[in-house]
Amino acid sequence: MSITIVGLGPGNGRTLTLEAWQLLSAAETVYLRTARHPAVADLPDGVRLVSFDDVYDTAVSFEAVYSQIVDTLLAHGRDQDILYAVPGHPFVGESTVTRLAAAANEQGIVMRIVPGLSFVEPSLTAVRVDALDGLQIFDAIELTHFHYPPLNPDVPVLLGQVYSRMLASELKMVLAAVYPPQHPVHLIHAAGTVVEQVESIPLYAIDRSPHIDHLSSLYVPALPAASSLMSLAETVAHLRSPEGCPWDQEQTPQSMRTGFLEEACEVLDALDADDVAGLQEELGDLLYHVLMQVQMAAEVEDFTLTDVIAGIETKLKRRHPHVWGDWQVDDSAHVVRNWEMLKKQEKAEKPASALDGVPVSLPALARSQKIQHKAAQVGFDWPDISGVYAKLDEEMAELKAAADADQRAEELGDLLFVIVNLARWLAVDAESCLREATGKFSRRFQLTEQLARQRGLHMPEMSLAALDALWEEVKEMGDVMRDA
Repeated sequence: MSITIVGLGPGNGRTLTLEAWQLLSAAETVYLRTARHPAVADLPDGVRLVSFDDVYDTAVSFEAVYSQIVDTLLAHGRDQDILYAVPGHPFVGESTVTRLAAAANEQGIVMRIVPGLSFVEPSLTAVRVDALDGLQIFDAIELTHFHYPPLNPDVPVLLGQVYSRMLASELKMVLAAVYPPQHPVHLIHAAGTVVEQVESIPLYAIDRSPHIDHLSSLYVPALPAASSLMSLAETVAHLRSPEGCPWDQEQTPQSMRTGFLEEACEVLDALDADDVAGLQEELGDLLYHVLMQVQMAAEVEDFTLTDVIAGIETKLKRRHPHVWGDWQVDDSAHVVRNWEMLKKQEKAEKPASALDGVPVSLPALARSQKIQHKAAQVGFDWPDISGVYAKLDEEMAELKAAADADQRAEELGDLLFVIVNLARWLAVDAESCLREATGKFSRRFQLTEQLARQRGLHMPEMSLAALDALWEEVKEMGDVMRDA
């Protein structure tokens, strides 16, 4: 026995293929995924039509709908030849067909596909777009399940099955992660029919259309400027190519190291300053450095951007089994413990040290705090903070007693190490704390310079007492002075 699946095309009976019409005319019974389709009214007289619309009305989810339709068709297809008709093309947006094909193959049921025009061709005709201009095609229903949609904004996208205003509302919220609210889009209704309509509106307004129904789709043009990770990777690759820039061509992974660190520090500066525009720019500069390192690695076949992304994607999901698995966690501290345990399991094949995984290139304060935190995790720690204060006094005394420059440098390092441990005990980030203190000093010193200029004073000629008096004035006024 067999199941023949016929595509009904996008519109009325005129869009049916000749083969589809002949099969529909010869059938005694035609099973319809839905009777809500323009071609159904034009089907041959005398054919018994069995629709699954009642399943949509009673099932609790689309998953349940598709399962019930497939089960029903398989039950009939085991004993007789049946014909199942679906809107458009059987393999464009038809979940029941893909499920039916898999099940029929497993059960040895012969399945035949009779193609039809999908919604894609008339939709592209309606907006006058060539599909080979990089068109992406997605199911709008599936896209609403994403937090960040898998779309390339440098090329257009066509979204089918925008069947309700509620779905359109969910869809625009997901698309807002990639496109601005004012981005011009086209809502296409009843493409390929005599009542076809195209609404050209901004993205934010798509859920306000009164015309949305089961024959609606959405066409989203590309953004006007290149905006994807792929386009940036291409730009970097072009800079490195023979047709590119001599400076970029000459760079090596090591020559870019200093710039990488500087850009990372500039990101931190923007964060500390709450400079949103600056943060956007600095993250872009840092991303350029990341892609330069990847491109240079790809050129010698070490790894590619795909390898980098696949690696971190896999690691994040493996390290979050409470999100992508069945682990239970009580709080964020539980998450951190799980993370560390999973890291140890991943590295179990290597001789392990409790201090593994702390980059040598970290800023000294940050590295010291991480090292001491890891040591404390295995019990190498004071029982309480009083031990830290006592050690601080001890190291200060040893510094004062140091006999020469080398000994003073060593003792000062020990003192700094203990201060970082104190920061850990106080739950303060030493690196951020010192950065803030340095920033505060810098701001106040610049304001002291400003105050001296306003009074006609030359700081190098002033006594320490006079300078300290200006400093105290600045502290009392707060960091509010501005150049006149």
